[in-house]
Amino acid sequence: VSASLDRTLKVWQLGASTANFTLEGHEKGVNCVDYYHGGDKPYIISGADDRLVKIWDYQNKTCVQTLEGHTQNISSVCFHPELPIVLTGSEDGTVRVWHANTHRLESSLNYGFERVWTICCLKGSNNVALGYDEGSILVKVGREEPAVSMDASGGKIIWAKHSELQQANLKALPDGAEIRDGERLPVAIKDMGACEIYPQTIQHNPNGRFVVVCGDGEYIIYTAMALRNKAFGSAQEFVWAQDSSEYAIREASSTVRIFKNFKEKKNFKPDFGADGIFGGWLLGVRSVAGLTFYDWDTLDLIRRIEIQPRAVYWSDNGKLVCLATEESYYILSYDAEQVQKAKDANSVAEDGVEAAFDVLGEVNESVRTGLWVGDCFIYTNAVNRINYFVGGELVTIAHLDRPLYVLGYVPRDDRLYLADKELGVVSYQLLLSVLEYQTAVMRRDFTTADRVLPSIPKEHRTRVAHFLEKQGFKKQALAVSTDPEHRFELALALEDLNVAKALAQEANNPQKWSQLGELAASTNNLQLAKECMQRAQDYGGLLLLGTSAGDENLVKTLGESTLNEGKHNLAFLSYFMLGDLNKCLEILVNTGRL
Repeated sequence: VSASLDRTLKVWQLGASTANFTLEGHEKGVNCVDYYHGGDKPYIISGADDRLVKIWDYQNKTCVQTLEGHTQNISSVCFHPELPIVLTGSEDGTVRVWHANTHRLESSLNYGFERVWTICCLKGSNNVALGYDEGSILVKVGREEPAVSMDASGGKIIWAKHSELQQANLKALPDGAEIRDGERLPVAIKDMGACEIYPQTIQHNPNGRFVVVCGDGEYIIYTAMALRNKAFGSAQEFVWAQDSSEYAIREASSTVRIFKNFKEKKNFKPDFGADGIFGGWLLGVRSVAGLTFYDWDTLDLIRRIEIQPRAVYWSDNGKLVCLATEESYYILSYDAEQVQKAKDANSVAEDGVEAAFDVLGEVNESVRTGLWVGDCFIYTNAVNRINYFVGGELVTIAHLDRPLYVLGYVPRDDRLYLADKELGVVSYQLLLSVLEYQTAVMRRDFTTADRVLPSIPKEHRTRVAHFLEKQGFKKQALAVSTDPEHRFELALALEDLNVAKALAQEANNPQKWSQLGELAASTNNLQLAKECMQRAQDYGGLLLLGTSAGDENLVKTLGESTLNEGKHNLAFLSYFMLGDLNKCLEILVNTGRL
């Protein structure tokens, strides 16, 4: 297709010298033209000196839409290859972003770089390059996170490829398929049909029976298996409650509506507005004043918190919650009993129940996506690492070579599943037994911990022991650890001389004997201290021990052994302490020190 200052567009066939047809409609010269990249619409877009942008159907040879708004000549037009948007640039210095389906103006960008001359998109990326008189700018449009969700059972994944919904079944992996950490899984993909809206987010409800697709200011709830439409409506945002039959939507920045069994139950206007809502055990509303939690059933205020999180993640039992901001995240415990007591006593303050939440930890890392398994919060961060937080300890599972987004954890597989931007599914091993053990320890439930311990492979037990040590349970850590170095350190810390001696004998390391000797001396076990110092060849320590204890035989033996080894200073000192002046004189003569 070609554009010309003669006010027309011409569509050509390669090899032919005459145009197939001509599109007329602009009143002034046409400067730019682009084809629609998808296969579902036969569209061409053009921009001209008449300050108009026109979208053409090249099969019907008609103009389907005219976009007005620029105040100077149009210099560049572009259909985005991934997102449902049209980008137009003009000599008025603005780049306008239009919705490709509704043709509504979504945004106008003006960076003060004078006239716009070129717009370029990169397939597979959300980055857009803009060229101006005064320089060039790279901007990011849309969401980086792919529209994808995995059901609660860990069997099926639904994702959107443009407007098409597809399903992958993890239970149907080929027989004998070798699953390695970080490698793409050979999942079979099944087409489920087109969605009426362009999906920006997809989210299963907690029991996995329904899935909601959101985009273009609308939402549609489908059955997860057959993709049958159950409910739809207008909303800027949609969240599920922990009760799978309940959900909330946000309309503009003022009204929140709550639905149960697809029927509206309540609606309210938060005091400080609503620029974001969060689902889970409590309904969270973000505003300029911070985050406010409400009870789903009564809409009673539970607590106001002066944090503006980007995401809120609740644990399965509702006792822990992660508030993730742009720069860091906070782990809080939630006490429903304290809330009920405050309600019963009619002592709920203006900011809610102060005792409802306790801060357990703050970590200066940006959470990209995350989930809870027991009391362990697993997440991917901004520097492409998979970490988990439990009991104040941060454990790194893997370092990634690209951004990945958490789909879910499947206990039967002992694996964490993630997706990349290209909708490739990868997994990493994460033993449920280790997570269960750590969760039981955090809850001080050592009966459960002892029951789970035998199922933890021996190669993972030292990591568990380090966790126990950090929680202050050194005795349990000593019983669990399989690393001799770690066990020796724990035995010293616990002043368990018998275990420490056995480990020192196994290692037969002078440094270990020396450390044990110091501990034995400090605990008045002089016999063991003597043995350790002899094995460590700590002659200085032996001399101090012998003279302090008045052990003449020890000092005499020390004098002989140090003399034989050429340690003349120690030998001289030993004989001097014994009062053997002849031997002292002999040492001085032999060493030429007279």
